[in-house]
Amino acid sequence: MYFGTFVNMKNIQLLGLLLVIIGSFLPLVHVPVIGNWNYWKLDHYLAIACWIFAACAVFGIVNSNTKIVRFFGILLILLFAFTLVAVKVQSLQYFSFLPFKSWRETFSGVVKLKWGWIIEFLGAFMMVLAGSNKTVNKRTQI
Repeated sequence: MYFGTFVNMKNIQLLGLLLVIIGSFLPLVHVPVIGNWNYWKLDHYLAIACWIFAACAVFGIVNSNTKIVRFFGILLILLFAFTLVAVKVQSLQYFSFLPFKSWRETFSGVVKLKWGWIIEFLGAFMMVLAGSNKTVNKRTQI
């Protein structure tokens, strides 16, 4: 079996998509006393947006349209970056009752990011960076 046909662009994009979907269920944020939160516990609307973008990327993968897959992969990366910023802002906002800014920053620092973000970003980057496979048959003719 020719190895190049097994590991092609579609398989890499599908693997990236699978990582994004699995990543939405992995721990993304650790809140003391409460525990670990995944995308669904962080915000239902952001989780739904993540899955809609993933579903649109499936459409691009099935139809072998690299531009669609890359577009929705970039949207996923932007969504993840927005979520990270929102988590930081929300944690600062949560402790806004404290009188000093240094106290707010200290207490908001107890909200820690977890390893699930690595899986999320890795999957989205795999979708974006999977190169287009222009040559179908790489064997040389004699």
